[in-house]
Amino acid sequence: MTIDIDYYELLEVERTADEGTLKSAYRKLAMQFHPDRNPGCADSEARFKAINEAYDCLKDPQKRAAYDRFGKAAFQNGGPGGFGGGGGQADFGDIGDIFESIFGNAFGGGAQARRGPARGADLRYDLEISLEDAFHGKNIDIDIEVAVACTTCSGSGAKPGTDVSRCRTCAGHGKVRAQQGFFMVERTCPQCMGAGQTIDEPCRDCGGEGRVDKKKTLAVAIPAGVDEGTRIRLSGEGEAGPRGTPPGDLYIFLHVKRHAVFEREGSNLFARVPISFTTAALGGTIDVPGLDREHHEFRIPAGIQTGKQLRKRGAGMPVLNARGTGDLVIEVEVETPTRLTTRQRELLEEFRATETGEECPNSEGFFRRLKDMWDGLG
Repeated sequence: MTIDIDYYELLEVERTADEGTLKSAYRKLAMQFHPDRNPGCADSEARFKAINEAYDCLKDPQKRAAYDRFGKAAFQNGGPGGFGGGGGQADFGDIGDIFESIFGNAFGGGAQARRGPARGADLRYDLEISLEDAFHGKNIDIDIEVAVACTTCSGSGAKPGTDVSRCRTCAGHGKVRAQQGFFMVERTCPQCMGAGQTIDEPCRDCGGEGRVDKKKTLAVAIPAGVDEGTRIRLSGEGEAGPRGTPPGDLYIFLHVKRHAVFEREGSNLFARVPISFTTAALGGTIDVPGLDREHHEFRIPAGIQTGKQLRKRGAGMPVLNARGTGDLVIEVEVETPTRLTTRQRELLEEFRATETGEECPNSEGFFRRLKDMWDGLG
């Protein structure tokens, strides 16, 4: 199982970023994570390679268009050509022929010739998790219905006890060639699906397909630090290929539910915390429980104002596939009391009677500027 991070996320740009923005972001990150600047750091080297891979794709208009539509599967053998299916799953077709039929070997690099028999379709499964699950990681079982190899014919598609014949369309090679403009395009044979053989008597259970639909349960390990849009690839868990050809992959697309308290900003956690006006005026401490199940104490300085942010280092989200954690940031909101006892009101009246204006320099300065403005108009 591998983790795929979105190319735009790697380069820290929006999906609408233009060529100049992409180049600027790439140069900045490439300098930051270059192996020469981080000698001996395996994480920086891996990040540097991933950044180069992302920029190499997004700087090319054709590759970027394919990536925007199909993701990284657009550049993998048997990659996707469209979405379909239901129940949280989507079917990826084969994009290899798209590139090779339009651009010849310029993008395919002879991939069809090396690939051999067509593989099964890739599948997509959308999984919603909580922010707590994204923080700690979690093992989750999912149920899917997928085409698997027929047990009756062992995936061959032929009736048990019968033989298969050499495909007449491709003469047993599993591939056919066609001229398209200046290019010679080689594709998987549509008759035998790349197997090089045809079936005389199909299996009764699978109708000669070599595969049948079946429900199965898969265990998915969600690592700590995943974010909205993170993709987890389960190799070989997609649809079985026709007539015994290799299966595709299953892609788990993660979606993080909105949290009641915390918002996520990269690897940082953000929360708005109300405090009483007496705590704001006199100072004090507040206790904020974090997703790490620890209680984090924040010291409130006397005279703090609404909108002031306080930070607790290392109490945020873990960084996916890297060491370290983000920060926990709280934004203070000073709450004005709305229900006072008689004694509390008396105390506040006494305080107001002793006010000189120096207690609130911002207010005093504002009204002084207003007075000066009106005096100037006179």
